[in-house]
Amino acid sequence: MSVLVVGGAGYIGAHVVRLLQDAQIDVVVIDDLSSSSAERVGAAPLVELDISAPEAPDAIAEVIRQHSVDAVIHFAAKKQVGESVERPLYYYRQNIGGLLNVLDAMERENVKKMIFSSSAAVYGEPDETVVLEDARTAPINPYGETKLIGEWILADCERAWGLKWVALRYFNVSGAGWPELGDSAIMNLIPMVLDRLSRGEAPRVFGDDYDTPDGTCIRDYVHVKDLAAAHVVAIGALDGELSHHQFNVGTGTGSSVSEVINAIGEVSGLDTTPIIEQRRAGDPPKLIANADRIAAEMDFEAHLGLREIVDSAWEAWQAGPNRIEK
Repeated sequence: MSVLVVGGAGYIGAHVVRLLQDAQIDVVVIDDLSSSSAERVGAAPLVELDISAPEAPDAIAEVIRQHSVDAVIHFAAKKQVGESVERPLYYYRQNIGGLLNVLDAMERENVKKMIFSSSAAVYGEPDETVVLEDARTAPINPYGETKLIGEWILADCERAWGLKWVALRYFNVSGAGWPELGDSAIMNLIPMVLDRLSRGEAPRVFGDDYDTPDGTCIRDYVHVKDLAAAHVVAIGALDGELSHHQFNVGTGTGSSVSEVINAIGEVSGLDTTPIIEQRRAGDPPKLIANADRIAAEMDFEAHLGLREIVDSAWEAWQAGPNRIEK
């Protein structure tokens, strides 16, 4: 088998590339390197390309032919929620336009397997605290909308030309499978806390008066290495008969913001006493994945918990350029 990983030099993509390589599966990467680096893909062939560009379908089709690609894992997308609100046309052009170009090339080259990087953002602000895949989808920002529209497009391609696809809806992805593959973007809770600590500043907590045991929001944190493993499992599952296309990837349990920050303090030995800020709009008190479907249909279950996530994130941070000296 040969797998094309689009966006394979990014945080999650690089972990998937590493696991595919470890499994002796041929892999080729396309990435524009706008938020990543070539070193993250190791010895995998890398084609630097903006997949949203008008000429991209021809270039992608050439990569598929040259490497005899059998399946595609699609990560490449812009993912900053705030930026998506400010620049919706840019997000639609990048996320939807890029996906259309990849699918165009796949249809031309008769490649009919895709794993799509979706998101829990498709649910918006669900009424449920433990979310099933059949919950109402109502994204509250353009980023989430691009992920949901992407799922619709894949369903249309299935009807039109027989595409076999799975959309993995991630919850809060954290940690590092290998220190050199840590999350370099300062957009998620753990990197944000470590970034502030590296600058001698206290972590910030947005609201401590929610209806939760310690007053801070509860989220489902899934280790990036578990998430990467789910993609490898899903590629194999496409050879069988799946009853569904959308699958949550999470642990089915939640950790509060305070619990995460305290765990960082325990692992690092640093004072992580936070500054309490006002609530942010749109933050539900509790959001956890129901991960029963992927367990039942793919026999997949996340195994790594909060301590493994924080341990690995700290090790990766300390291996990077902003190492914290105690």
